[in-house]
Amino acid sequence: MNPDDVVRSQLLQLLQGGHAHFSFDQAVSDFPLAHINTRPPNVPYTLWHLLEHLRIAQWDILEFIRNPHHVSPEWPVGYWPNPAQTATADQWQATLTAFRADQQALAAIVADPQTDLYADLPHAAGYNILREILVVADHNAYHIGEFSIFRQILGIW
Repeated sequence: MNPDDVVRSQLLQLLQGGHAHFSFDQAVSDFPLAHINTRPPNVPYTLWHLLEHLRIAQWDILEFIRNPHHVSPEWPVGYWPNPAQTATADQWQATLTAFRADQQALAAIVADPQTDLYADLPHAAGYNILREILVVADHNAYHIGEFSIFRQILGIW
């Protein structure tokens, strides 16, 4: 197998999770909608806030990769919903749907043999797709684990 194909395969597995950590779909499976606005003890955000943060951060990196004119949200306020905001069931579903769509878009970039994983992005010297995919996967794994622990703490697993 071509070494580039090996890297692509490993990146895709890392993005999708399920080896060293839960996948996104495993973490949100059968989630009780009555708890989307629940704040775990001593945590300043809800479970929906956490997933919306995941969505925003992943979307930002996707747009950074594919749009040279993308402007990232202001850190940190632009990466989290307003702490007072609560979500409806439709907003919860929209967050899940958008997260999955952006994850699939990132996977399509990685899987495309025309994608140079190692070259600097034309608009961002020192940044390449390999790096950005690793950042997304690392960030997602961290917060998916956090979400899963919150479910356990709240007794809603």
